[in-house]
Amino acid sequence: MKKIIGLTGGIASGKSTVSNWLLSQGYPVVDADIAARKVVEPGMPALEKIRKAFGDDVLLPDGTLDRKRLGSIIFANEEKRQTLNAIVHPAVREWMRQETERAFGEGASIVIMDIPLLFESKLTHMVEETILIYVTKETQLKRLMERDGYMEADALARIHAQMPIDEKKELADYIVDNNGPLSETIEQMKQIMDTFK
Repeated sequence: MKKIIGLTGGIASGKSTVSNWLLSQGYPVVDADIAARKVVEPGMPALEKIRKAFGDDVLLPDGTLDRKRLGSIIFANEEKRQTLNAIVHPAVREWMRQETERAFGEGASIVIMDIPLLFESKLTHMVEETILIYVTKETQLKRLMERDGYMEADALARIHAQMPIDEKKELADYIVDNNGPLSETIEQMKQIMDTFK
């Protein structure tokens, strides 16, 4: 029986740590952030579409995407951001679908899709069950300031840019409390993964 599990969380919730643990346990993890980088590499159709939509200026001399330049264009312009999303999002979904099929083809029975904005991007149709790595907003803020060296206002702005984590709790099938030590988080993950087998 094949199963696709969606793994998500808020910023600084510890999702990447859990994702790495799953990898160490032999579960294939298909990461949306990696997909987003892969689909805009030179030679990929999405990069060509971006060049057509935004001009040659968004490419660096070596032919790779100039993320800073593209970022400055789309952050100031909602319409251009929508244009970019319409190019990148389908390409990311297709890359993730292919990677998942490849993992199943290699004998995996469970594939984890690591999608930070699983609920925001309405991608739950791509997975069968969802696991939310949960921390309180206070923990999120503290970890984000420690990890990335943000001032409180900057850290809060990043937290508020995402769907509130308590809203995500309402949508998730499984919730892993990651406020405590990592050992407790892993124990919860083991129990959840056992139910899928």
